[in-house]
Amino acid sequence: MRLVLVRHAEAAPGSPDELRTLTAEGVEQARRLGERLRAQGIEPDAVLTSPLLRARETGAALGFGAPEAHDALAPGATEEDVRVAAVGRGDTVVVVGHQPDCGRIAAALGDGAEPAFPPAGAVVLDLQE
Repeated sequence: MRLVLVRHAEAAPGSPDELRTLTAEGVEQARRLGERLRAQGIEPDAVLTSPLLRARETGAALGFGAPEAHDALAPGATEEDVRVAAVGRGDTVVVVGHQPDCGRIAAALGDGAEPAFPPAGAVVLDLQE
């Protein structure tokens, strides 16, 4: 399975944290990321997100169809949470989450190195199911 791990795009400050929305720049960041992924030949079978609004908005702005929120992908998610959510969802799955989780998950599922994850950053990982 190909996993595309995405950090949500730029979000506005605010409270409560769960309802923070993307900024106009954040929407544009996510849209451009979707274009870059398509240019790389990535067309996901599923887009899974954290239940937090900024992650759901990022998933939608990628332009791959309606994202599906999963409570297990909320802040604090682990590589096992991502695996459980993604397995059986198709050959290519996009997961939109949060930092520092994305960096830790990418390191655990990849080569052990923790990549930088700016807003709307993405890492493509090939996983054994």
